[in-house]
Amino acid sequence: MRYSEAHTRRDELERILFSEGYVSSADMAQRIGVSEMTIRRDLLRLEGDGRARRVAGGAAAPGSGGIPFERRDSVDAAQKRAIAAVAADVVAGAATVALDAGTTVAALAPLIDAGTVVTHSLPIITALARSRPHALIAAGGHFQPDTRSFAGPLAEATLRGIRSDAAVLSATAVTAESLWGTNALDAAIKRILAEQADTVVLLADGTKLGGTAPLLIASLNIVDVLVTDDRADPAVLDAIVSSGVTVRMAR
Repeated sequence: MRYSEAHTRRDELERILFSEGYVSSADMAQRIGVSEMTIRRDLLRLEGDGRARRVAGGAAAPGSGGIPFERRDSVDAAQKRAIAAVAADVVAGAATVALDAGTTVAALAPLIDAGTVVTHSLPIITALARSRPHALIAAGGHFQPDTRSFAGPLAEATLRGIRSDAAVLSATAVTAESLWGTNALDAAIKRILAEQADTVVLLADGTKLGGTAPLLIASLNIVDVLVTDDRADPAVLDAIVSSGVTVRMAR
């Protein structure tokens, strides 16, 4: 059905948003029958009215912790696989690799050939526990439904005691100065993984570069290598390169 009148379209967007918890701009453009630019303007208006909270790629319901893990896992699956393949090459040869709870990072997990993998992500723990022939160190703690991961003091204490050759992180949004997210406990885990690693690799598809999210994770200077794709804004990408971050591009 096509919603040509703005107020009717926004009402439908809000209905879907509260029903599903998250809407993708691209998906809503197809479902409602307008351009992505129109959807982004509608979401901006809904955010201004307190009826939505914009996140990378779309919007979440106000007060939610972010995009549900299952929805994030299914969005842009091909791009995630391409980024994961490049990331596997970046961390090749690392004896110990720490993985955070991002869905693109989860796509990397089966490709890791490190002797030891460290993670707080339940999907990665579950997948590698079934198939991995080498060491797996799992950090437990307070379970976070939106990220399907463990966090809080117990997980932080475990991860502070482990050094890694490389930590692979994700973020909801990336600017030329900072990484941004939606979950405070998960952000604390990301900072610890970065502090304990010799090299930090950030996986972020191009739609996240220049995006916005409510919670500061860390300065971009914690990142050594960014793996992204060709949807990245060239101006933001140039600024990130100028800051000293090595960029690897997935095709």
